[in-house]
Amino acid sequence: MADNGRMARSIVYPGTFDPVTNGHADLVQRAARLFDRVIVAVAEHSGKRPCFSLEERVTMATRALAGIDGVEVRPFSGLLVEFVRACGAQAILRGLRAVSDFEYEFQLASMNRQLAPEIETLFLTPAEQYAFVSSSLVREVARLGGDVSAFVHPEVARALAGRHDRD
Repeated sequence: MADNGRMARSIVYPGTFDPVTNGHADLVQRAARLFDRVIVAVAEHSGKRPCFSLEERVTMATRALAGIDGVEVRPFSGLLVEFVRACGAQAILRGLRAVSDFEYEFQLASMNRQLAPEIETLFLTPAEQYAFVSSSLVREVARLGGDVSAFVHPEVARALAGRHDRD
């Protein structure tokens, strides 16, 4: 229950978060203003080969999002709508950075609606300074020795630097 006696409104923000970026954090902050609880669902794998382990991604996301009230970070695997139901959430959050994201995100939202019509998908856009930031782009810049500190939490920047120092 929320403080006012009504049921807490919850949203799940799924992704691989490999790594979590300031763009992700921006969307979580926006969602936290609209929902009582934001569950950041770190996917075990989504057909991608993550740079960081599930445990590392959960830890980085937990630390990067620690200052935002009402946020919990959880690992998950399996069907997203089943995870959303298990969390008691009413909605799925997806981010749209550019028009190029829309077609894929629309397909996902439509499939999820077919699987679980009671769960809504909401789209938010990041602040303009993060509209071009993606985890894969951040990983590539870090791999090539670039400074990613403007795009990720300091702990994430350190983890990326440490990861690529070993390459």
